[in-house]
Amino acid sequence: MKATILDMRRNPQKILDAIARNEIVTLSYRGKEIARIAPIESEKRCSASEHPAFGMWADREDMANPTEYVKQLRRERYRDL
Repeated sequence: MKATILDMRRNPQKILDAIARNEIVTLSYRGKEIARIAPIESEKRCSASEHPAFGMWADREDMANPTEYVKQLRRERYRDL
């Protein structure tokens, strides 16, 4: 689809609908093409629990309580002040 900057300003829904139909929109300004808007290719999205790094520290005993773990990390730094 081809559109002008004025089309983008006056009727952005038309451009968004074209993008939703997986069309590439070419924007022009004063008769010259200046940009292309392409839809993001749909990737298989996964939830956080499906991410490979999820739960990688689940078996660590020292991180059972994250608050205490962070306090322990910072204790050394604050002791030197």
